[in-house]
Amino acid sequence: MERSENRILIGSPIQQKPRVLRHFLEFLLRLNHQNIAFSYVFIDDNTDLLSKRMLAEFALHLNNVSVIDSNESSVYVRSENTHYWNDSLIWKVAEFKNQIIAKALEQDVDYLFLVDSDLLLHPQTIQHLINQDKDIVSEIFWTRWTLDSDPLPQVWLRDQYTLYRQSSGETLSDSEKEIRLNEFLAQMKVAGVYEVGGLGACTLISRKAIRSGVNFKEIKNLSLWGEDRHFCVRAQALGLHLFVDTQYPALHLYRESDLDNVDAFRQQTQDYVNSSLDTFALNQKIDDILNYSASRPKLTLSMIIRNEENRFLRQVLEKHKAYIDEAVIIDDGSTDRSIDICKEILDGIPLKLVCNQESMFHNETELRQQQWNETIKTNPDWILILDADEIFEDRFASEVRSLIGQSDIDLICFRLYDFWDENHYREDNYWYSHRTFRPFLMRYREDFTYWWKKTPQHCGRFPENIFELPHGISTLRLKHLGWSKEKFRLEKFNRYMELDPEYKYGWREQYLSILEEDPHLVEWIE
Repeated sequence: MERSENRILIGSPIQQKPRVLRHFLEFLLRLNHQNIAFSYVFIDDNTDLLSKRMLAEFALHLNNVSVIDSNESSVYVRSENTHYWNDSLIWKVAEFKNQIIAKALEQDVDYLFLVDSDLLLHPQTIQHLINQDKDIVSEIFWTRWTLDSDPLPQVWLRDQYTLYRQSSGETLSDSEKEIRLNEFLAQMKVAGVYEVGGLGACTLISRKAIRSGVNFKEIKNLSLWGEDRHFCVRAQALGLHLFVDTQYPALHLYRESDLDNVDAFRQQTQDYVNSSLDTFALNQKIDDILNYSASRPKLTLSMIIRNEENRFLRQVLEKHKAYIDEAVIIDDGSTDRSIDICKEILDGIPLKLVCNQESMFHNETELRQQQWNETIKTNPDWILILDADEIFEDRFASEVRSLIGQSDIDLICFRLYDFWDENHYREDNYWYSHRTFRPFLMRYREDFTYWWKKTPQHCGRFPENIFELPHGISTLRLKHLGWSKEKFRLEKFNRYMELDPEYKYGWREQYLSILEEDPHLVEWIE
């Protein structure tokens, strides 16, 4: 049975300034989606925190959005005159684009639309390109590559960037080259579809082309510079022709001064937004998704994991991802799929993953300080430090924003309940942590000097002197699931006996009570 909708994957590697990125995402939302099912994959290579937050928010509000953290951001220099590329940047972007192609293959979409994040698209762009029935076709855009140059298209006819026609073996004078150059540029300003020799940045690629093997890998015996050239040469070698459409030119925000053209482009394309959409509702949705207030604090989850695949990691991350803005996870030498689970569950949320080749748990102070240092490198507003077996009660998700939205308290303490099975927590002379409020959430203060308790075990997950900050308590409760199964209790008991055989850092009687057969349990009521 034929599908009634074309499934289109929109893909983009992104290292962008927030003002430009906001408009890029806005115009993606304005695309005509009649008979089209869109999904998105973005490679987040941003160095600007606000840009990362915009992508995360876009993913949280829409279905079928995948944001993949590059974990290797390098600076891409742009000025009002031009952009500065080097080989390492080019082939890094090429690899990002190949990751996106792999996603398109995996999802078996009808088309992949690869687009640069500094382009604003006409609402009819993708619908119109589909109608051209080409395997590879770009929508045109024009750019002044330097401030003092004339606008030129992103497509060319042959070699590196030749913009005039020349037959093999034909010799042309400079004046003939100029005539043919002007003829080509004039043709590019007439609405139509034309075969070209090279293209990029705003390209619709069919399933047939994707399955045939088009990609951006370097062709080693080719000296042409830039990953798009290698893509185009490979496509031609595979028997795929390249086309440009000139009906609905995109707007290229190549330099910040180009932002002055956004309002006019929006106005000029407004009538083409799908008439079935409520314009007011569309604008409201755009604002809801993209109007990030600078005053909205960022909540960063910080966690240490080690071999959590068959424990509670998947369960707790599914809960946390509903309210966090970012995550910093230290993998302390896992030998299972813990890392893969983190990437899978937190897909769409900025994730900093630090992997220790050997476990540091034998010296918890060093491990916790590593966790702290890696977390504050992300410039957090609020830090939520939880272990991989800890999860808040359900109402935390709806109330946490009010906790971190206030300005009076920098440190918030909660009660922790030690669960002994799925529905009961333990309460007796040795297990009563829930009677005490402990710190799990704090506002990061750059102007405060932090210092740590120097003990190998039970050093605390925050610096020792944080209670010098303004602090308070919350009635929200935290579940500790790590004791909730017998086999996990036995593992913990053996670990304590190995790491602290003389009970220097813990309570002997409590250690020994771990294996008690019939402890007093209390039913948990949500």
